[in-house]
This record gives sequence, C-alpha cells and structure tokens, in this order.
Amino acid sequence: MSLDLTDVKRIANLAQLELSDSQASDTLSKLNGIFSLVEQLKAVDTTGITPLSHPIAALMPELCLRLRDDVVTESNQREAYLKVAPATQDGLYLVPQVIE
Repeated sequence: MSLDLTDVKRIANLAQLELSDSQASDTLSKLNGIFSLVEQLKAVDTTGITPLSHPIAALMPELCLRLRDDVVTESNQREAYLKVAPATQDGLYLVPQVIE
C-alpha cells in the first residue's frame, strides 16, 4: 500500500492540520516508509511461533510479565452492602425513576 500527495492532504484535512506542500511531501515519504516496513513484516512467516505476552520476554525471560494467580481474596460482602441501601429487591439496588 502506498499513498499519494492527495491522500496526505485529505488525511491532514480530516485531522484539521495545515500542511505546506513541502511538509505534505515529507509526510508522504515518511508514511510510505512506514507502510513499506509493515509490508516487510507481513511477509515474514510466523507459523509455529508462539506469541509472547511481552516482546522483552524473548530476550530476557526473567523480566517477562509476572502474573499472580487468579484467586478470590475477598469474602462476599453483598448482604452488608445491601443493608445500607435505602431500597433493595431480589439482591439489587432500587433507584428512583428518572426518565418518564
């Protein structure tokens, strides 16, 4: 994919940016360079590669994201929270109707 100068000017207009012709041509070359890199990345065969949780894990496994075990640490406080509410029904808070 590559852009032309009219695409850059249209994008600048949508972003409410004022670009001179020289700025637009510089931006065009930079954007086309980025699209070229994306095309190169898309061409790489990644079949059989396990995704990483974080890119640094490939180089330094000891710094990879440490996740705690997903365990319940709090007890169920539902009844205590419902006691202080002005009105409840079937375990839900009742609120005044705002929209008629």
